[in-house]
Amino acid sequence: MTNPLIECIPNFSEGRRPEVIEAIVSEIKAVEGVTLLDFSLDSDHNRSVVTFVGSPKGVEMAAFVAIKKAAEFIDMDTQEGEHPRIGATDVFPFVPISDVSMTECVEIAKRVSKRVGEELDIPVYLYEKAALIPERKNLANIRKGEYEGLKVEIENNPDRTPDFGPSKMGSAGATVIGARSPLVAYNVYLNTDDVEIAKKIGKAVRHLSGGLRFVKGLGMLVDGQAQVSMNLTNFKRTPVFRVVEMIRREATRYGVQITHSELIGLIPQEALNDAATWYLQLDDFDSNQILETRMQNAQAEEGMQSSTTNFLTSLASGDPTPGGGSAAAYAGAMAASLVAMVARLSVGKKKYKEIEPQMLEIIGKADRIQEDLTKAVKIDSEAFEDVMAAYKLPKASEEEINIRGIAIEAAMLHAAKVPLGVAEMAVEAMELASIVTEIGNLNAISDGASGNAVARASFTGAVLNVKINLASLTDQDETKKLIESISSLEKRADSAEAKVNANIKNRADL
Repeated sequence: MTNPLIECIPNFSEGRRPEVIEAIVSEIKAVEGVTLLDFSLDSDHNRSVVTFVGSPKGVEMAAFVAIKKAAEFIDMDTQEGEHPRIGATDVFPFVPISDVSMTECVEIAKRVSKRVGEELDIPVYLYEKAALIPERKNLANIRKGEYEGLKVEIENNPDRTPDFGPSKMGSAGATVIGARSPLVAYNVYLNTDDVEIAKKIGKAVRHLSGGLRFVKGLGMLVDGQAQVSMNLTNFKRTPVFRVVEMIRREATRYGVQITHSELIGLIPQEALNDAATWYLQLDDFDSNQILETRMQNAQAEEGMQSSTTNFLTSLASGDPTPGGGSAAAYAGAMAASLVAMVARLSVGKKKYKEIEPQMLEIIGKADRIQEDLTKAVKIDSEAFEDVMAAYKLPKASEEEINIRGIAIEAAMLHAAKVPLGVAEMAVEAMELASIVTEIGNLNAISDGASGNAVARASFTGAVLNVKINLASLTDQDETKKLIESISSLEKRADSAEAKVNANIKNRADL
């Protein structure tokens, strides 16, 4: 199964009141499917950087609640700090990490921006990969004039009209939202209090002034010490060690030296590997030679095998749960994952550019089905356990017999509706498979067809579990409704399967 993961690194214009950042972080942590990785406060910059990862749905919700909470606590009319800024939530990037395309992150950025503009009345500008206007790809262009300047221009300069939200700023200022590749926020300190030297070095290294590609830099004074503050937007093309060495060389021109450096937020392991390889001259270095990396890879592989093995072992045991209903849900989740995989393999390809919006929509639907069916594995077992618990209720008196009968009827109805839900989601997966096998990446058509086959097995198993529970129901109206639902789903399943078979015949002659 795929595990779509997105990283978010929002910057908030508050670094002196820990309680404010803690309140924002609490909102983020409360969102299901999101994991907080790090947060740091900088009092000189009066700025905080928070890092978290999560599912597409999770990070989308976390972004909105974090921006909303920041707007409640941060007043830009009184905020001061060294770092350029235009809003309480100054910038909010979405970064694809695994099983997620940049295009999907762009769509999330747009949805969040629209909601922030409409529901919170905060002006929003889209930047980097999400930019609607070429000039706004560069964050510095949007921040020009900072909060104070933008507050005036947003109302009378058409070039500063936001992409979403009102052309007027409240106390929360404006927010920049976008999608980008991973970057490294990196600061280098010099043994001088002459901020002009830091500014000259910042100008020398940043790309905009003729310096290194993928480097944004400026000089400032922090705690009485000159600092070159930078964002390295593509550490693979311009590695960290190259930036450090250029700063070292420039510093020598002015008779100063590097005293130390710092990271803001997190850094990809690959960036550190590159630095170690260069400085230690490890020409044949392999990242698998890192002990922790080798251990993590081995543990991850064992964990995946263990999870699957545990379920299969439980399924094969003499216990009544998990049973056929759970197995059907598990198969359906695998089917949805295969459909999502084919759709993802169709995104970002020039040959399939015209169908990319449709594939992105399918990815969202398939991921939702996979997630719901994974949960249904446990829900089905719990439903059957409720049936067994109802049968164990006392029946010594007429009142107890009535209570027991009502409990059994309710439990049996629930036990029938759970696999019916699984059957419906399995059919949805089959219908999505019919689309990806028709227009999706031809190289993955067999995977789409496999997804259909597994979904059909899921549907068949789920329907059998519905029917076995129907036999014990006394409510004929409910029984009739469930039978009609099964009949309708069977027609949809047959239609979807026929389409898939035709697609693989027409496109791959299989």
